[in-house]
Amino acid sequence: KRHGREYEHQIHQTANKWKPVENIMIACIKSNIVNAPDVPISNAVLTNGTIYTVQVPRDPQTHQPSGQGDIEVQATRVFQQLAHVLECAGSDLNNVAQMTIYLVNKDDGKKMNEVYKTFFKMAPYPNRATVVVKELMGANCLIEIVVAAVKK
Repeated sequence: KRHGREYEHQIHQTANKWKPVENIMIACIKSNIVNAPDVPISNAVLTNGTIYTVQVPRDPQTHQPSGQGDIEVQATRVFQQLAHVLECAGSDLNNVAQMTIYLVNKDDGKKMNEVYKTFFKMAPYPNRATVVVKELMGANCLIEIVVAAVKK
């Protein structure tokens, strides 16, 4: 369901007409991490057994994006938030298949990896890319992580 409605996903074209191939359901995952009302995004969505979520460091009390602390503090918050959202979706960090980590500072990679190892302790590790960007949307945020995980 997308906002309470089913829709048909059409994935190929035959004789210039779209042919419905399958119904795809998208469910919003609810958690206690709340986005600002003026930001039109979901914390996570579940479709066909895959959970998609994006997290930036948030203040643990207000849940507002927070660039407070160094990369170790911010990375820890993001991984904790990911664990929470995945749990709300019926999964956990052990079921993360793909991860893209965005860092503002390339030099933070080593410290971020140390935090990463405390959450991902054994193989199979998620397939992962780390990308250095100029800045992120949250004020002073040093890290943002995009995850695709499978439902348990």
